[in-house]
Amino acid sequence: MKKIHSLFILAVSLMLIMGCSDTESSGDGRPDVVVTTTFIYDMVQVISEDVNAFDVSLVIPAGEDPHIYQPKASDLKLILEADTLIYQGLNFEGRMVDVLEDGVSVTENFSNDNLMFEDEGEADPHFWFDIDLYKSATNTVYETLAAAYPEHADTFLLNRDAYFEELDALDAYVKERIEEIPPSSRLIITPHDAFGYLASNYDIEVHAPQGISTDSEVSNSTIEETADLIMSRGIKAIFVETTTNPDQMRRLQEIVHSGGGMVEVVGSDGEALLSDSLAQQGDSGDTYISMFRHNIDTITEHLK
Repeated sequence: MKKIHSLFILAVSLMLIMGCSDTESSGDGRPDVVVTTTFIYDMVQVISEDVNAFDVSLVIPAGEDPHIYQPKASDLKLILEADTLIYQGLNFEGRMVDVLEDGVSVTENFSNDNLMFEDEGEADPHFWFDIDLYKSATNTVYETLAAAYPEHADTFLLNRDAYFEELDALDAYVKERIEEIPPSSRLIITPHDAFGYLASNYDIEVHAPQGISTDSEVSNSTIEETADLIMSRGIKAIFVETTTNPDQMRRLQEIVHSGGGMVEVVGSDGEALLSDSLAQQGDSGDTYISMFRHNIDTITEHLK
């Protein structure tokens, strides 16, 4: 991995030396706040509402999988020229972590006591399904913008406080919807384990063959064990994610059907769960709150 990063940095450094660094990072000459993921992009948009002091640039496009996103030369140029750089952390931006060290991580103030870990000791980066952790990350964005643009700090604070009230309402909505699912059916099966924090904070279980990263292989025995779990619990539906390959879920369905069971693969007609990225702007789920509601509504309607 280090070799990949080194080659990437060398290639772009050569490009910059050849003169590509002469252009402004933003077209109108205003400061550029560069963020790595759609979640942080949404945080910045919320906190800076009614403020027109800077441009916001997104590195990893909506719909891309940050775990395996292969950065381009233009991405590094954007990062290096940022006036303010904000990134996720917890190794979520797996192939560009070396070039983000000078930025601000929204997870830098997280306590290990509030994080989830795999058996190998790696922190689960999907904290956004814990609304309290998401508030903490949003507060870090608020503090970063207030420090960079102190003349707008009062507006940033008002926007943050209003948003926190919306997040509290979202938390109540999630709890109410999950109550509609019979306790024995509260099992979410997805390709990779992006919903562990959801399971930890609400009365629901999650099972994912691939673990917390999409950059890993899944054994045949794990697939078989998951199929057995579906049949033993009588689970009605399993879920595709927008940033993962649906083949795993279809394979699970085939194994369940061959064993005499029935299970629906949910993932067509805009029903795939949003896990590692928000939706494209203009689509359902293009904000954090609409993403969370989309996921909970989809899960509830297919499991209850």
